[in-house]
Amino acid sequence: MAYLTLSKHKLRQNFLFLKNLFEEKDISWGVVSKIFCGNRLFLTELINLGVTEIHDSRISNLAMIKMIKPEIQTVYIKPVSRRNVGKMVQFADVSLNSELKTIEWISEEAVLQGKKHKIIIMVETGDLREGVMGDQLLDFYARVFELPNIEIIGLGTNLNCLNGVMPSTDKLIQLSLYKQIIELKFNKSIPWVSAGTSVTIPLMLTHQLPAGVNHFRVGETLYFGVNLVEESIIEGMHGDVFELNVEIVEMQEKPLLPTGVLASTPQGEVKEIDEKLMGKSSFRAIVDVGILDVDPKYLIAKDKNIEILGASSDMIIINLGQNPEGYKVGDVLSFDMKYMGALSLLNSDYVDKKIVD
Repeated sequence: MAYLTLSKHKLRQNFLFLKNLFEEKDISWGVVSKIFCGNRLFLTELINLGVTEIHDSRISNLAMIKMIKPEIQTVYIKPVSRRNVGKMVQFADVSLNSELKTIEWISEEAVLQGKKHKIIIMVETGDLREGVMGDQLLDFYARVFELPNIEIIGLGTNLNCLNGVMPSTDKLIQLSLYKQIIELKFNKSIPWVSAGTSVTIPLMLTHQLPAGVNHFRVGETLYFGVNLVEESIIEGMHGDVFELNVEIVEMQEKPLLPTGVLASTPQGEVKEIDEKLMGKSSFRAIVDVGILDVDPKYLIAKDKNIEILGASSDMIIINLGQNPEGYKVGDVLSFDMKYMGALSLLNSDYVDKKIVD
C-alpha cells in the first residue's frame, strides 16, 4: 500500500525557523493546518510543537483540534455558509469575514452560545478573492462593531491564491493605513494587520515588510520551506517534510508508443504520437497510486533518472529507461511533492500516513 510520511524532525526545524523569524520582528502568527485534512496523527504532531493558534478551512478539522487541545485558538479562514454558522462559532474562536449579513448571523449565534466571537475583516487588495472593497470599509466597520458578541481583532488580506497577484510593500502599507484611519475615526483599537500567507514571507526576508503588519497565517512555507517568490528552498529550512512511497506492482519492457486508434482518455486527453519513438522500448513500472490520490504533476521523483509517463484513476506509469537501478516488482519508489500534491494525498483514504524520525 502506498504511504505518505511526515518527518517530525524536519517539521520541527521549519517551525523553529519561522518562530524565531516572527519573534525577531515581534509578529504574531498562526499555523494553517488544512493540508492535514483533519488527520489526528499529524495534527497531534503539529500541536506538540507548541503551536498556540491554528487556522483551517474545514470546521470538522477545527473540531478535531479542539478535541486534541481545547485551549488552542482556532481560526476559520474561509467565508462560512449560513447552515454552518452554528458549528463554526462552536469550534472556531476567530473567523475571517467580508460579508455583513454573515457577520450578523455569526453575532446571533454567538449570543445563543454565550460566546464572544472574534473576527478579522478581510480587505480586497487586488487578487479579487474575498475582501471588502477599500472605499466601503469605513461603512462596513461602522455597522459591524456595533453587533453584540463580536470583537474585531484585525484587518486582513489574501493575495496570490486566485489570480497570482503578489504582495507588495505598497499594498501592505495601504492595509495598515486602513487600520489607522478606522482607529482614529471610531476611537477603537484593532490589534492585528494580518498581512497574508506564506507568499508574504519573502518581504520579511528582504526587509520590505511595513512596520504595521503584525500577523501572518502560514502553511506552505512551514511544510515545504519554500520562498514562493523565488520558488526556492529558504536557507535553513527543509523542503521534504513529506515523502510519498509507492510500490511497483508491475514491471515490463514495453514499446514507448501505444498501438491502435487513439481516442480521448478518461481524463479527456488525446495523446500525441512522437514518431521519433517508433520502434523503441523501455522498462515501465506501474505503482499503486493514481489520479484519485494525487495529480502526478505535483510529484517529484527522488530518482532523477525516472519519468512519470501518465496516470489513470488508480495507477501511475513510470518510465525507468533501461532500468539501470535494477528495480523489480515489490520495490518502493519515493517522491517529494508540491503543496497541492500533499494536500491531495492527505485527503485520500487510500494512502497510509506515518510519522518518521
